[in-house]
Amino acid sequence: MIICIPKEKHAGETRVAMVPENAAKLVKMGAQVTVESGAGAACGYSDTDYAACGTTVVHDRRELLSSADMVLRLRKPPAEEVGQLKQGSVHISFLDPFNELELIQKLAAQRVSAISMEMIPRISRAQKMDALTSQANLAGYVAVILAADHLNRILPMMTTAAGTIMSAKVFIIGVGVAGLQAIATAKRLGANVEAFDTRPVVAEQVQSLGAKFVKIDLGEIGQTKDGYAKALTDEQTAKQREGIKKYCAAANVVITTAQVFGKKAPIILTANMVAGMKKGSVIVDLPIESGGNVEGSVLNQVIEKNGVKIVALANLPGRVPLPASKVYSTNLLGLIEEFWNKEAKNFVLKLDDEIIKGCLMTHNGQVCYQAIKK
Repeated sequence: MIICIPKEKHAGETRVAMVPENAAKLVKMGAQVTVESGAGAACGYSDTDYAACGTTVVHDRRELLSSADMVLRLRKPPAEEVGQLKQGSVHISFLDPFNELELIQKLAAQRVSAISMEMIPRISRAQKMDALTSQANLAGYVAVILAADHLNRILPMMTTAAGTIMSAKVFIIGVGVAGLQAIATAKRLGANVEAFDTRPVVAEQVQSLGAKFVKIDLGEIGQTKDGYAKALTDEQTAKQREGIKKYCAAANVVITTAQVFGKKAPIILTANMVAGMKKGSVIVDLPIESGGNVEGSVLNQVIEKNGVKIVALANLPGRVPLPASKVYSTNLLGLIEEFWNKEAKNFVLKLDDEIIKGCLMTHNGQVCYQAIKK
């Protein structure tokens, strides 16, 4: 079975889908692994590193894609490359399926079995494959580092002969994986941390990291079976904004992480709320690629409004490409190992398996994931 790793074409992408040490494990399993020349260069891996672990380095991208039985990527495939994929092949990457219906239909028309890494079920058997978690973890860390870099003060308290410098106040909105890592990182750097989430059930996790959980009564709030927050009503959104306004005004750093799976990120901070913040404070709008939580934030820009910096940079995991690539690569390896036939030395799509049912978008010329199909 030929498994290929093409170079990521998305602008600014620094990660690679498979690092050499895990590519070597695929080779040991019996796969023939091909890697596009330069695929790992942005995170420090040379073609020589890949060749040394038993893979074949290919310079012709079209040849690489058309000959592969399985394609491993981070980003969704460019639409113009779908026709180059081998019919009957398996394609694994983030696909953003609810917002990329045309791409999903093209993959189906090409008779490609497309697996979406966003859709891996959150069950114990699939934890090793959970790429959303592995990347969000790093995004939360980077968000704090970016905030510290743009802030006009330090995060920790510092006692000096000239007096005491008080610790900065950090307010984190959204306590998923990214939010929890942001809390942990800000606390390690010595900040005074508060956090809010629509799900009161996460209060204990916030407190276990040494932060204060902010309670705002929004009425009945639920979460999906996978642990994601459900969308708020307009009335609840208004209550939420009013409730967090004073915490934003008191903070030196606000980090927003709120997302609703498969939908545009909700606006959490309005322009009026930003205007009420201290001059010199910093906002990091982490989910900017899905629309952002801050009114007026601009994708891939750092702007200033009324003395408040709004940092809205995409692909935060890509700012630490080495660990981001390693963990994503391990997620892919876990998925492949779970469905690898050791005797035949190939990947078997078990259509009745809970994991495959949850993440397989197209198969045998059809869109097979029901929510997408509808």
